[in-house]
Amino acid sequence: MKTLAILVGGGPAPGINGVIAAATIEARNQGVRVLGCYDGFKWLARGETAQVRELEIAEVSRIHFEGGSILRTSRENPAKSAETLRQAVQALRALEVTYLLTIGGDDTASAAARLTEALEGSIAVAHVPKTIDNDLPLPPEVVTFGFTTACNLGKDLVHNLMRDAVTTERWFFVTVMGRRAGHLALGIGGAAAATLTIIAEEFPQPRISLQTLADTLEGAIIKRRALGREHGVALLSEGLADKLDPATLGPVEVDSYGNVRLSELELARVLKERVTASLKARGLDITIVAQDLGYELRCAPPGGYDIQYCRSLGYWATHFLLGGGTAAMVTIQGGRLIPVPFSEMVDKETGRVRVRYVDTGSEMYQTLAAYMIRLKPEDFTPDHVRGLARAANLGEAEFMERFGALVERRG
Repeated sequence: MKTLAILVGGGPAPGINGVIAAATIEARNQGVRVLGCYDGFKWLARGETAQVRELEIAEVSRIHFEGGSILRTSRENPAKSAETLRQAVQALRALEVTYLLTIGGDDTASAAARLTEALEGSIAVAHVPKTIDNDLPLPPEVVTFGFTTACNLGKDLVHNLMRDAVTTERWFFVTVMGRRAGHLALGIGGAAAATLTIIAEEFPQPRISLQTLADTLEGAIIKRRALGREHGVALLSEGLADKLDPATLGPVEVDSYGNVRLSELELARVLKERVTASLKARGLDITIVAQDLGYELRCAPPGGYDIQYCRSLGYWATHFLLGGGTAAMVTIQGGRLIPVPFSEMVDKETGRVRVRYVDTGSEMYQTLAAYMIRLKPEDFTPDHVRGLARAANLGEAEFMERFGALVERRG
């Protein structure tokens, strides 16, 4: 009997169970045995074959409503060494796997591509794009599953913070998950109409200073004060930390893919302390609260769109494999199955899957930016500067000298 193995890598995202269920049901209906591999590549990379379970239709037929992953997940990288890659290949062969379906983001896709090469055609491999970061190399209109649900739930959570900010007259600095791209922060900020959202894609240079981010936030606070409002919510894309000078970050930990564990850097807290100190030095007492947003979103029950999307992905990924396909990421574009070969996804220089960034030149981004409260070129005309300088407890010349560079950088 032919065997389909399914595993999940990287962080959770709403809809994983829908993919597992649809793939299992279709494979079993075609007479294929289905194995669920626990904890991603963790055990396979160690050559262990005991951490698997057979999946049957009856046990998965209703799991598409549930968040999380019945197979759990991990960030284990089977390609981190020649030995772990060899052991993963041996484990899959020992399990008599015919087809391998991986579910994950860019790191898992990169691992799947490396594993495909090592398998030398002995096992067919397909990848299903999963990440609330929405940063896999797909056409702009095609989202990764989990992103839509995460944006919707994130919008509700940020709306609650906005009500708290109004009620207590305070600011919230909220770091939103998104290792490299700002899609999630921008999607949540736009849906909730947050005061402003700052993403790494705004800064084309490879490095930005912590002071630039602090000044951007402080400028927004001052502009709100000039408008008579002492409250606000600012969202910060987690990927901003990746652009900071390493000396600013201090000691950091990395995962098996070499990624800095950004959640441990407490970007919002560091910026809160710097902005608070700057404001207090000029006699402005403004309460700022640092928050992180991301873990609350990853295992949420999927919304209707993600349920349907994930069931379609799981079904067609299985069809692709059983029909002789391999070495590709399975996507649904315009309602049709479009396999994207691994060879087209991988950056030849880095050997890793390319990242889809926010297009800051797009009309969609420009619309969201237009509604943000932040310092803009038109704020530096003589009439506007007077009110802003007063709100900042600065002279007009001092204000221009301190904050004028923000507009020059964005220009």
